[in-house]
Amino acid sequence: MLLKEVALENFTNIPAAIAAGANRIELNDNLAVGGTTVSRGVMAEAAKYTQEHGVTLVTMIRPRSGNFVYNDTELKIMEADLLQAQSLGVDGVALGALTQDGQLDTEAMALLVGAAGGMSVTFHMAFDALAPDQQAPAIDWLVEHDVDRILTHGGPLSQPITDCLPQLQATIKLAAGRIQILPGGGVTADNVDAITTTLGVPQAHGTKIINY
Repeated sequence: MLLKEVALENFTNIPAAIAAGANRIELNDNLAVGGTTVSRGVMAEAAKYTQEHGVTLVTMIRPRSGNFVYNDTELKIMEADLLQAQSLGVDGVALGALTQDGQLDTEAMALLVGAAGGMSVTFHMAFDALAPDQQAPAIDWLVEHDVDRILTHGGPLSQPITDCLPQLQATIKLAAGRIQILPGGGVTADNVDAITTTLGVPQAHGTKIINY
C-alpha cells in the first residue's frame, strides 16, 4: 500500500486530511516558507487527534525560515521543541542542519538526533541544499545515526519533480535500502502513483498529495 504523507499547516485541516486517507501527517506552521515549528498548543491537539485515529504524526522542527545554518541559540530552541514533541507523544520529527559551506552539520545533527530520543527522524529538504558532492557522505552519516528517512525533491523546488526523477533515482541508489528516501515537493494526488512507480518507493510527501 502506498503511504501518503501530507504536509499541513497547523491543526485546521488534519481531520479532513485523515478522513480523505492521509496515512502520515507532517505538521508545520508557515508552509509558505517551507514550514516551521508549530506552537505547543497546536502540537498537543494534533498529537491527541492523530493518536485517536491511528495516524502517524511527524512535526517539523525548524525555528525560522531561510537557510538551515543554525547558531547555538537556535539549536537550543530546537532541542526544547524536540523534548516537548517527545513529551506530547509525537511519533516523529523532521529536521536538518547544515554548515555555511553546504555540508551536513554533524555536530548540530548529533545534538538534535540525541534530543529526538527514540522518535523517528526525517532529514528534510535541507538535503537538497547540500553541495552535490556532500550528498553521499551525508547519507552515510544519517544511516550511521539511525535517521529513518530523507525527504528530498531531487533538485531546486523551482524544477518540477518529474524533471528531478533521475536525481531521485541516483539518491535511492546511494541509499541502497539503508535509509528511506521520501520524494516530495510537487507530488500531487494526480502524479503520486506515476512518481512512486517510476522510483519504486512505497511512500511520498506533499501538500496536495490527497484531495480533501
